[in-house]
Amino acid sequence: MAVHNDKGKEAENLAKDWLIGRGYEFVEANYRSGHAEIDLIFKHKGIMVFVEVKFRSGTGFGYAEEFVDGTKRKLLIKAADNFVYERDWHNDIRFDIIGVYRDQNGNVNFKQFEDAFY
Repeated sequence: MAVHNDKGKEAENLAKDWLIGRGYEFVEANYRSGHAEIDLIFKHKGIMVFVEVKFRSGTGFGYAEEFVDGTKRKLLIKAADNFVYERDWHNDIRFDIIGVYRDQNGNVNFKQFEDAFY
């Protein structure tokens, strides 16, 4: 597996643990539908939350939320629609982006963008 894939999986695991610590109920990881993949899916306060995780080793090239473009959003929405249909979910949903940032000292910080798009 490529180094960037390893870092991506590590970031997903860190984000998963961080959200669980914040009271989110884990549902599924790496849900695939066609060409789309949803990194993490949680329930929180009666809402199904679809999470896109982005790892950054700094902000010199931009922030996490800047790397979820229109094409990616459309794929995520399509996959979420399929998930909702498969699970017969009739309550609210939302799309979050979690930025996982590691500084030069190895410290990890998180930034959550709730309801980032639809």
